Amino acid sequence: MKRITAWRRRPWAGYAVVLAALAAIGVIYAGFSPQTDRAEAANGAQAAADLKNGQQLFNKNCASCHGLNAEGSKDAKGNPIAPSLLGVGPAAVDFQVSTGRMPAMNPGAQMPRKKPIPDFNTEIKTDYSEPEKREAAEKQKAQAEKNLADLREYIASLGGGPAVPTKEQIGDPKTGDAALGGKLFRTNCAQCHNFTGQGGALTGGKYAPPLSHSDVTPTQIYEAMLTGPQAMPVFNDTTLTPQDKQAIIAYLVQTREQPNPGGNGLGRIGPVSEGLAGWLIGIGLLVLAAMWITAKKPKKLKKS
Repeated sequence: MKRITAWRRRPWAGYAVVLAALAAIGVIYAGFSPQTDRAEAANGAQAAADLKNGQQLFNKNCASCHGLNAEGSKDAKGNPIAPSLLGVGPAAVDFQVSTGRMPAMNPGAQMPRKKPIPDFNTEIKTDYSEPEKREAAEKQKAQAEKNLADLREYIASLGGGPAVPTKEQIGDPKTGDAALGGKLFRTNCAQCHNFTGQGGALTGGKYAPPLSHSDVTPTQIYEAMLTGPQAMPVFNDTTLTPQDKQAIIAYLVQTREQPNPGGNGLGRIGPVSEGLAGWLIGIGLLVLAAMWITAKKPKKLKKS
């Protein structure tokens, strides 16, 4: 004790105690903080890697038309070949790529829906009976989903724009307000898409695609309303509120699941065309049958 007391009375003892306390605090801090720092560093490194992957995918599949900096391109006469992607947002990228409309090999008046290219094809079959094929398909699907997400983030990094709608924004189409959605759809969409979403022809070689197929997902319908692809106008939240968009999606999903009481729905293109088909086919068959019956010569009666 005397020795410790003697050390405490030294002039530099106070400094030594302060230094020891600082060292102890540093050791304690280092023991707790590295996990957070390492996690943040790992997240930053992963985000940078994802962004780089998105840029590589863009350069591989999109830059030939949209330009290396996504500024768009024009022909020799100044007519646009591909629009600028600056500010279009992730929702537009997700819609165009997930529906297979982009990348487009032959740009025209209307980009048709087709199977996405392998880099972004998330609709790969995963119900193989062989475990090895199922595992490989699941890995390929997961990679395609990641590629699409990376491409969206890269385009988003170039400018703002609508984000991909969440499940909460879309809601549950099977329990949504289909009655309200039907009114809104007939007011804003039926002029082009038909009142049941069967699609229709437009001017200049364009057309409104059908919305009645099961491969047209609620997310894609919401994205189309947000971004207005090709000839479609943009229905932002001031024109159609998120609740209105939910109702329209509910109407389309519930309508496509309704059975056809008459058997063949004839494309559900409307009562006028269906009545015309019934008249021409039904009455036409009756007329032909009557003509065949009356044209048949009766047999001569035998003399008794």
